[in-house]
Amino acid sequence: MTIRVENRGDVTIVTIDRPEARNAVDPAMADALFRAFIAFDRDESAKVAILTGVPGAFCAGFDLKAASGGMDETWYAKHHLDAAFDGLDDQPRKGPMGPTRLTLSKPVIAAISGPAVAGGMELALWCDMRVMERSAYMGVYCRRWGVPLIDGGTMRLPRIVGHGRAMDLILTGRQVEAEECLAIGLANRLCEDGSALAAALELAGQLARFPQACMRADRLSAIAQWSLDLPQALGNEWASAETFRSEGSAGAARFASGKGRSGDFSEI
Repeated sequence: MTIRVENRGDVTIVTIDRPEARNAVDPAMADALFRAFIAFDRDESAKVAILTGVPGAFCAGFDLKAASGGMDETWYAKHHLDAAFDGLDDQPRKGPMGPTRLTLSKPVIAAISGPAVAGGMELALWCDMRVMERSAYMGVYCRRWGVPLIDGGTMRLPRIVGHGRAMDLILTGRQVEAEECLAIGLANRLCEDGSALAAALELAGQLARFPQACMRADRLSAIAQWSLDLPQALGNEWASAETFRSEGSAGAARFASGKGRSGDFSEI
């Protein structure tokens, strides 16, 4: 199997392990990625996931060697979406790269070294946050081969970096170095080469310390608001107030007792 899953406490690490193909994903690997993230979301002991590739590459995209002979009709039918699908129903849908049509209840961090290009870039965009090594890069490299973005790239990229920048990257397919990724919001953190996983683990540990119901509610509200008008989005957000009963009142009591003053996160 070219997908490895490891649990480190309350953090799940999903690693693409196919270095001979720069971690390109074939249909079997896409299925394994899909199943790994379904399992993560259903595991009550897991709070945050990290998606990474074996050192030197995050993911070079869909395996074009596997696709060079043409994909059969079963493959197209399996990934077909009707116009009514909104991405938020309770029926898990698999994308060509695996988990890219899932809306999970918990956050995922991409730990990126080397290329995250074509479908690999779409995998990174699916994640909530992206940690990139300084020599890492992204790009719509599939532009060269007549392969479209069909795994959320044309939606998620404009939402993350804005329409103008997204059109530049989508139309030209150019390489986007880590420094530019950080400058335009495509990357959330930069780190030294060889340290993407360690940096992502540190970030995951920070997220795992917070009261989880409140953080997850805020995350899902931010995701859902894209398809809602303002009154609906505000109503959806207000539903999260229910988490105050279980977490917020206890947190307020800790603050009242003197903890967490002046931005101190050490005793939360």
